[in-house]
Amino acid sequence: MENHSFLSRICIGMIAIVLATSCSKDFLDTDPTDRVSETIAFSSIENANKALSGLYRTIYTQYTNQHRDGHTAMMINFDAMGEDYVRTAPGYVYHRESYRWLAHRNVSDVNVNGFAYYFYYIIISNANMIIEKIDGVEGGEQAKATIKGEALALRAWAYTYLVQLYGKRYDASIGENTQPGVPLVLTTDPAGQPRASVEAVYTQIVNDLDEAMALLAHGGSTAKTHLNLQSVKGIRARVALTMQDWPNAIKYAQEARANSSLMSHAQYLEGFSNISNPEWLWGVSIPIDQVTTYGSFFRYMSANFNSGFTRTNPKCMNSVLYAQIPETDIRKKLWWDGTDEDRPNFPGVLNGDGTPVANQTRAPYQHRKYLVQDPSNASGDVPLMRAAEMYLIEAEARAQSGDADAAEVLYELAVNRDPQYVMSTNTGQSLVNEIWVQRRVELWGEGFRFLDLKRTNSDLDRRNTNHKPDLANILYVPAGANEWQWLIPQAEINSNPAIGPENQNP
Repeated sequence: MENHSFLSRICIGMIAIVLATSCSKDFLDTDPTDRVSETIAFSSIENANKALSGLYRTIYTQYTNQHRDGHTAMMINFDAMGEDYVRTAPGYVYHRESYRWLAHRNVSDVNVNGFAYYFYYIIISNANMIIEKIDGVEGGEQAKATIKGEALALRAWAYTYLVQLYGKRYDASIGENTQPGVPLVLTTDPAGQPRASVEAVYTQIVNDLDEAMALLAHGGSTAKTHLNLQSVKGIRARVALTMQDWPNAIKYAQEARANSSLMSHAQYLEGFSNISNPEWLWGVSIPIDQVTTYGSFFRYMSANFNSGFTRTNPKCMNSVLYAQIPETDIRKKLWWDGTDEDRPNFPGVLNGDGTPVANQTRAPYQHRKYLVQDPSNASGDVPLMRAAEMYLIEAEARAQSGDADAAEVLYELAVNRDPQYVMSTNTGQSLVNEIWVQRRVELWGEGFRFLDLKRTNSDLDRRNTNHKPDLANILYVPAGANEWQWLIPQAEINSNPAIGPENQNP
């Protein structure tokens, strides 16, 4: 048997990303050894830049069906697996098996468990090709450094998800984290790789990000759709927080937000769909002509686009979390309190002319966080990183390390959202808990909750809330249970001689 893993045979889709052409439904069938496409992609700096832009497009591209809208689909799955995103009806199957905590433990599932594995390796494999080839392209050194830096950062970013999903959580208290992680694929060599340790994967992530920051220190894109020095530092801050590396979490969170500002209250209510918002550090911008007929983030998560999924199944906030938001906090206006007085602020899904659709489903605590700018189409920008997150990372890292300035950092964000907020007098775990509540409210619907629960070794607890037991299926999962690890897809075990049944998660 050849030592080729299944992921290595499907991931290097350079034909699909070269020259930023659109990805078709046969993307995953692209021949990874096509030398003509590789030659074209690296024949000039211009074409290499187009290939890099194509790689960014994979973040929101739809693969084969509407379950698989790149990372933007995974963001919904990650929140669906938490306790703060509440489905109101069975509705269509999309993200439902994640909400029920079934898809990630099904080795044959191809729409969530299998797709996550292969999608993030698509990013990695295409980044590997850019990293390997760009030095040999004729052109300016700074231009090549920028392309390579962004590719390294994208590879690291993809590995942060893979290792958090398929490996056990990183625990700094145990020393070296030798528990199985995911294969480290760092070249275009198609040979199958064994599962590297969680420690080894994080070491590679940090190395990639450090190299990326060095390469991007003197240049880089000014477009928020591309990674630059500031947003790469934001990824580095996330990684440090996950590794309980408090000093670096503080350092990089501060530096990531240094040139940004928090949004105004008016901007907070505009719908989280415009990348020009001053608080956004990184996001995807999906043009109208690239929105799929079915699927896309806003067809599932917007409060005003009239799709079957939004019209019959509004997404709500956990009722217990909602109750913890002060009335003077602008963020509370993003969820309906269920009263007739507040109902006009939540017209729900709209017709193309802006009038509310008749006979749509409504539910207390339904959101209006995500709004398409034109209700006649599902295009919009999706936030991948905001400055608010960096305040929360710094505050949490300071609180976890006993730094007395933690409450002051939290205050900077919280008073922006709530002018009546008073600086916290909490200390220790009580302050950490307060920061976590702020984080849950601030980042609702942005794809963080499952990862936050896992990294903090917290229970999933949906009990005594507005989750419907028959719909949610799972109301409680204790921290540290086997269910927190996603299973390695069976297709990878079947085809990769370096990973056998004995290497599967329990």
